[in-house]
Amino acid sequence: MTFRGEGPTLPLQQDDEVGEMADRDVRGGLGHNGGPTLERGASWRRHCWSAARRHLLPTLPLEVIRTRVARAKALGLDYPTYATIRATGGGDIVAFLFSSNALRLLRERDELPKMHTARLSAIERAGRIALACPPLDAARLEERLRESGAPLDAARPAPGFPAGWGHQRKALLAALAPERFSPGRVVLVGDTGLEREWCAAGMLAGYVPADTYFS
Repeated sequence: MTFRGEGPTLPLQQDDEVGEMADRDVRGGLGHNGGPTLERGASWRRHCWSAARRHLLPTLPLEVIRTRVARAKALGLDYPTYATIRATGGGDIVAFLFSSNALRLLRERDELPKMHTARLSAIERAGRIALACPPLDAARLEERLRESGAPLDAARPAPGFPAGWGHQRKALLAALAPERFSPGRVVLVGDTGLEREWCAAGMLAGYVPADTYFS
């Protein structure tokens, strides 16, 4: 399992697996930013985040669990992952950030896959923001998504590559600023080892691999 900063990941991983997985480039190819950050100290920071929360989730009344199971379903998450993210962030999930890689929008003319459209449309009471990874331009991507009727609220620039810790955090906070979403209640759906690093830099509530969320 991973914790606030890097965020819980589906499927949930044990703490000793986090460092290895965070350093692995999950997917390559055109439009992807590549592997994990080369910034010094990244492994130590990941260790600190993983060690920050090792306590068990609280025992809740059955009625509360039923309500949260329904909420997890409305967000496209299984209940254990939703419960872990909620405990980490201290509240309900208010928004998702989807990298353009996770959305399979790698080139200017790519269209949102039907499966992704269906999953995004099913999300209830949560923001849906695309992060435009190079070479995509966020303004043009937002315009195309709006014209196609894609179920996304906005498109914002993703952190550049290579980018240091501070730049990543600044870019992610800027992506959330217009709606004033609290980073600690936002989940990132990504597709590369580098994007997993963004979750820690932005102090987001959790990270879910694209292949898991859109399966």
